[in-house]
Amino acid sequence: MFFIMCAQVPVLLAGLWILYTWGAFADGAGVSIVGGKEIKAHSKPWMASIQVDKKHICGGFLIQDQWVLTAAHCKGICQKLELATVLLGAHSLKNVKNTIRVGIESCKTPPTFDEKTKVDDIMLIKLKDKVKVKKEKVKPVKLPKSPEDVPPYTKCQVIGWGYTDQKLKKPSDVLRGVDVAIIDRDYCNCLYNDTPVITEDMLCAGNKKPLHDSCTGDSGGPLECNKNVVGLVSGGTGCGDPKKPGVYTHLSKKHMSWINKIIKGQSNNTFEIND
Repeated sequence: MFFIMCAQVPVLLAGLWILYTWGAFADGAGVSIVGGKEIKAHSKPWMASIQVDKKHICGGFLIQDQWVLTAAHCKGICQKLELATVLLGAHSLKNVKNTIRVGIESCKTPPTFDEKTKVDDIMLIKLKDKVKVKKEKVKPVKLPKSPEDVPPYTKCQVIGWGYTDQKLKKPSDVLRGVDVAIIDRDYCNCLYNDTPVITEDMLCAGNKKPLHDSCTGDSGGPLECNKNVVGLVSGGTGCGDPKKPGVYTHLSKKHMSWINKIIKGQSNNTFEIND
């Protein structure tokens, strides 16, 4: 255990280590998984691998039969729509038998998205075709009926195919998860010196164990707390810096309203938030 001075206040950190790595594709897509473990195959049937030329670039999750949610800083994928696909129903990226691969029709990001400040780092991907539920392997995630803030110390999990070793710089073959806990925004802002400013539409999270990445699961991958998806991987700063926890886009009322507006405007159905 050690102390870190933040705003003249000593804060006890129980060995918090955060490892974060940006990938090299387009607008910095890709976050590394370190310290996680393989999850039960097909236990997260909404998970999506967003790919270019069948190579994993970003994570995401199916929220409706034709819509996938991910991070806006993954938008470089959408510059190559002829090569971009979304893989659903996969556990192993090498063994894609009985999975569903769908092309991307379009991408939507908020006009307020700012890559430097991480404001509104959220993107909707419209698939070319509607996805049919494939037994228990593919189905949309259920989002909270009434989005609420996530209190500090809440235990969560981040899921994805991110790097298991930053030196190898390649995604995990199998879907992995790592446990993290929500960190108080004021403390996180102090650590970041308000660059970026962690707003109510963002979350901070980390793990007290060494080499457990709070930015786990690829950019755009889900942050799940109390069995509800409450956010998605946005990013962090540095690598192995205990003073820079992982930053997540919060599925706040503002972001849920934006999702609803986009989907309602491009389909006959309003996006339904499930109980």
